[in-house]
Amino acid sequence: MKAVLYEAYNALPTIQNVADPTPVNHGVVVKVMATGVCRSDWHGWVGHDPDIKLPHVPGHELAGIIEAVGKDVKNWKIGQRVTVPFVGGCGHCPQCDSGNQQVCDNQFQPGFTHWGSFAEYVSIHQADINLVSLPEQISFVTAASLGCRFITSYRGIVDQGKVSAGQWVAVHGCGGVGLSAIMIAKAFGAKVIAVDIDDKKLDFAKSIGADATLNASSVGNIPEAIHDVTGRGAHISMDALGNPLTCENSIRSLRKRGKHIQVGLLVADQSSPKLPMDIVVANELEIIGSHGMAAHRYPEMMDMIAKGKLMPEKLIGREINLEGAINALINMDKFEGTGVTVISEF
Repeated sequence: MKAVLYEAYNALPTIQNVADPTPVNHGVVVKVMATGVCRSDWHGWVGHDPDIKLPHVPGHELAGIIEAVGKDVKNWKIGQRVTVPFVGGCGHCPQCDSGNQQVCDNQFQPGFTHWGSFAEYVSIHQADINLVSLPEQISFVTAASLGCRFITSYRGIVDQGKVSAGQWVAVHGCGGVGLSAIMIAKAFGAKVIAVDIDDKKLDFAKSIGADATLNASSVGNIPEAIHDVTGRGAHISMDALGNPLTCENSIRSLRKRGKHIQVGLLVADQSSPKLPMDIVVANELEIIGSHGMAAHRYPEMMDMIAKGKLMPEKLIGREINLEGAINALINMDKFEGTGVTVISEF
């Protein structure tokens, strides 16, 4: 099969012909019909993820058709349309037993712990607990755009943040994660403030429902501005970028007893930011991480998409072919363009 492969961190990936995968006993092989290009893939390429063993094929936001099935798989068959969370569970650790496969102690992550979906085929482990059926009315490209960004935002806003109608939600960073969070919060009746340094991204955020926008390159004090807009501060604030400044701004944006949701990755020398713990204590704030979403939580979100209450297809910025994935991957840190990039031609 054709695949994008890199043999050293920061080395230019190439298109290579590699062996087709075969299913493990508890897994399947999926013919990839679409796969997203994510900044997490870039983090892996530059060497921020210790789970990656070289040479490596990236890609973790995928949708496709089951091509082959392992002998122990009970619930899936060849030809079914599927997608998959970017974190898969092992099925037997305490986290999986509690239904929290997204923090499994023995995680399977295509594109990180194993070769990923920048390829014609990808192997998925523990299929019976990790695959998600894809309804016919949801396209492969839309399903791939859910990837890690939309599902992480969904769980962050809905399950972790426990958003409710009328609340104020601040979103710091209007990339794929942030735009997803804006759309999801609006679907649940919240009022949303979008923060970024790019007016084009802020205009797009407004077009999908943001009630107010703030350009951090021209607004001197973002937390103060958010308090001015909301009266008392945000009920929920998400750092969707992953930067010490956006993390701190998110916390300082909250009203008393508010919730900070950390979704953006803080890695390398930014992994231990200084936090304003004085106001966390004084205002009884909550600091909450959110890392993907287990397969069994997808149906509610899929139903909202099928009914048009959520429209993730609006967040797709461009479709490219497998060859184009190389430039898209290595330039992810430049934050060029608006919306999600999806590989849809192999």
